[in-house]
Amino acid sequence: MSKPPAENVVIIGTGCAGLTAAIYAARSNLNPLVLDGPLPGGQLTTTSEVENFPGFPEGVDGFHLMDSLRKQAAKFGARFEQALVQSVDFASLPRKLICADRTILAKTVIIATGASPRMTGIPGERELYGGKGVTTCATCDGAFYRKMHVAVIGGGDSAAEEALFLTRFANKVYFVHRRDTLRASKIMADRATSHPAIQMVWDSTPVAVTGVPEGRVSGLTIRNVKTGAESVLPVKGVFVAIGHVPNSAPFSSVLDVDPNGYFVPVGGSQVRTKVPGVYVAGDCADHVYRQAVTAAGMGCQAAIDAERWLAEHGG
Repeated sequence: MSKPPAENVVIIGTGCAGLTAAIYAARSNLNPLVLDGPLPGGQLTTTSEVENFPGFPEGVDGFHLMDSLRKQAAKFGARFEQALVQSVDFASLPRKLICADRTILAKTVIIATGASPRMTGIPGERELYGGKGVTTCATCDGAFYRKMHVAVIGGGDSAAEEALFLTRFANKVYFVHRRDTLRASKIMADRATSHPAIQMVWDSTPVAVTGVPEGRVSGLTIRNVKTGAESVLPVKGVFVAIGHVPNSAPFSSVLDVDPNGYFVPVGGSQVRTKVPGVYVAGDCADHVYRQAVTAAGMGCQAAIDAERWLAEHGG
């Protein structure tokens, strides 16, 4: 039985990075195959309004934005299939992407699998996530909470940055941490704990997110770990800042990742890996910015590099 022909480029993931890569690869007549993961469209599909993506002065619904990118890629010839890559074999050409029911051969690969925010798992969190008051991105959603009270859950640099950013909009930011000192660097901890709009809530863990009947956050129930006493913070927004988990597991045995699982590009590039013709883009390789527009930029870079690699190697 003959092997199926190798794809010119396989793009894994359909968030901003993957779909932008698909647009560029398709416009270059590479006929890319794009693999949808468990959340087609990525995290933005759970965001009701995106106000910081260029070109939308009135904002745009996250699902609509991703659907538009998908249609744009399809218009130029990108093909979409549902498949979950379980492991890979990059030892020889073509590269092998091993899925549950088949193996896909690819001359070049763009990994744009994103990162999943760590969540607390408390009651109400999932039900009120995505436009209802629970979020994981102050940069994305902070402006929706002007003159309101909000809570940040966490204790590291990211949580401190979220809390400080939110002071631009919210009247009060409750900073909830399970210990009596922050894990954040001293400079970030000092900035957060000394800010007049931030109220530290020490030695406390979240218990539940409560909501009003119309489905919006109305409070965060917390428990003091020393006394066991519970109380409710009257907030309209809950920002979970306990880290992200890059979706890199199927590839981490053959590509370089940092201690937190993020891909480590090589050669001074944002997107090249140590395996020729294999690229990374978006939140799976970016733990600093994690924005839709930066992910799109990385997707563009990866597609252009893949096109050039194919041209140089007879693809």
